[in-house]
Amino acid sequence: MAKKKEDEKKKHVAVVTKKSLQFLEEYINNPAPTGYEWEGQKLWLNYLKPYIDEHFIDNYGTAVGVINPKADYKVVIEAHADEISWYVNYITADGLIYVIRNGGSDHQIAPSKRVNIHTEKGLVKAVFGWPAIHTRHGEKEQAPELKNIFLDCGCTTKEEVEKLGIHVGCVITYEDEFMVLNDRYYVGRALDNRVGGFMIAEVARLLKENKKKLPFGLYIVNSVQEEIGLRGAEMIAQRIKPDVAIVTDVTHDTTTPMINKNIQGDLAAGKGPVVSYAPAVQTNLNKLLIKVAEKNDIPFQRQASSRSTGTDTDAFAYSNGGVPSALISLPLRYMHTTVEMVHKEDVDNVISLIYESLLNIKDGQDFREFK
Repeated sequence: MAKKKEDEKKKHVAVVTKKSLQFLEEYINNPAPTGYEWEGQKLWLNYLKPYIDEHFIDNYGTAVGVINPKADYKVVIEAHADEISWYVNYITADGLIYVIRNGGSDHQIAPSKRVNIHTEKGLVKAVFGWPAIHTRHGEKEQAPELKNIFLDCGCTTKEEVEKLGIHVGCVITYEDEFMVLNDRYYVGRALDNRVGGFMIAEVARLLKENKKKLPFGLYIVNSVQEEIGLRGAEMIAQRIKPDVAIVTDVTHDTTTPMINKNIQGDLAAGKGPVVSYAPAVQTNLNKLLIKVAEKNDIPFQRQASSRSTGTDTDAFAYSNGGVPSALISLPLRYMHTTVEMVHKEDVDNVISLIYESLLNIKDGQDFREFK
């Protein structure tokens, strides 16, 4: 009987509370496109404020909550706040709108999607139009491309479009909203990577509620402009000048069709946080994460990245003469679509791994391999 109990899977204990989930839904549903993250940052900071000592915001909108701001040794936990989107690029005489990307927006999912065009007069509704299947017979099928997808906002002239407040440079986001699927997955647009911002805020909540006193300064960083080249992280790393950085972002669940595991690795939602191996990932900091996961029975997976991680980890690692940095990723299905999916237990476990890792970092800790 005792052996049977040992063999049974350890019962998962949820970290995310009902109140936390309400915030996550509000945060995901709020648009915060690259370069225009401020409304999302306001929501995030309002949620975070009860758990921190002070906060600041940089010129481009990166938001930072600080615990123990007077401490000399500084540890960052970081995610990025921006979501992919589109820009208005050209308005035709007939009142149709052509777009360019703001970040890595996927042109193939655009046709028939509903969108919001952000103007100084407010939101304007529009749709990505597409020729009906009936009109395409006898011709070679044309796939959606950046050059042929277009928006229809119900106008028939350029002048009518402009009267709505739409002009070249207006940003465009999808309408899709948050849901919980089969009581197992969180689903929505921009889980990449606002779910990361949510998770680091939850770490701050746990520290406060469990009355944990850290021996160093903790900087909870929600960076802007990751989707166009890690720009927000580059800027804030120079301002904070941290001694250690733990970054969280999403990575690909590779168990769905049309993904080659030989190239992308073998990673699955529901099997735990992903610890990365890459030149930017500092070896001894990474070992600390793994030891913490093993000690606390937190399931985890491993991923290797050639050359760069493609996340804000790279920006922190190569800043300020070199900052020991590590990456904890959350497996995600259907990245850069409007139905991104993450497993509820993975979210809990990423939060727990970051939280427990912070409790194992010493003041002034030197992560060098040799001295």
